[in-house]
Amino acid sequence: MTDRRTIIVTGCSSGIGAYCASVLHRDGWRVFATVRRAEDGEALEAQGIEAFLMDYTEADTISALVRDVTERSGGRIDALFNNGAYGQPGAVEDLPTDALRAQFETNVFGWHELTRQVIPYMRRRGEGRIVQCSSILGLVPYRYRGAYTASKFALEGLSVTLRMELEGSGIHVSLIEPGPIASRFTATALKHIEAVIDLENSAHAEEYRRQLARLNGTGPVNRYKLGPEAVYAALKHALTAPRPRPHYPVTTPARRGVALKRLLPADLFYRILRRFD
Repeated sequence: MTDRRTIIVTGCSSGIGAYCASVLHRDGWRVFATVRRAEDGEALEAQGIEAFLMDYTEADTISALVRDVTERSGGRIDALFNNGAYGQPGAVEDLPTDALRAQFETNVFGWHELTRQVIPYMRRRGEGRIVQCSSILGLVPYRYRGAYTASKFALEGLSVTLRMELEGSGIHVSLIEPGPIASRFTATALKHIEAVIDLENSAHAEEYRRQLARLNGTGPVNRYKLGPEAVYAALKHALTAPRPRPHYPVTTPARRGVALKRLLPADLFYRILRRFD
């Protein structure tokens, strides 16, 4: 079994991470999956997936993950899929700075630390794949998602720079940019907006009521929302193609957003975005 390709997949408690870990395992990869709670790892272990506790905001858990994985694999890490993240909703003027800082700790700094610790093992083998699950909001802004958008814009800049710096090393970096995907993401976002935003006393109170209806599932259904298998199709290409792409927009809204940003004058583009809920 030593010739099996190995991959670390983060954020595997549910949604995209859980789905991709399961299908990668089925496709013959040796999957090292991370979760934040022990009970979430039990379902993964039952499938034959090796589960580890890791929290992007706790550097010691990142180091422990890399140590444990390399001990089990003999120092082999073929791929990393950074996926675990959350979205902090709220108007920019309502965001406490600590909430913005927390968003970056998980969505940027933790990803950066894990990526840095994995690269030396890939360099020793002369090959590797690093795939970042970004978002269309890493390319296109969206109202009331300023913290998440900022973290994904930062991730995009960091990752494309890393891709250029690793050229010729055999290590390839790709970004997957999903639009709406069925997951627990919106339920988690609801928890975070209620925790840190003064919803009733904000100048945006009326808009928040509409946003909360969407987050708690009582608002209109997004007809463009796809399942996590759409992300896996992009991930598979990024992991196996001889020349993986730098960007993989996923879902119709994501592809349209990229196209319109290229074609339209900036002011018109932002005014069009302003109309979307």
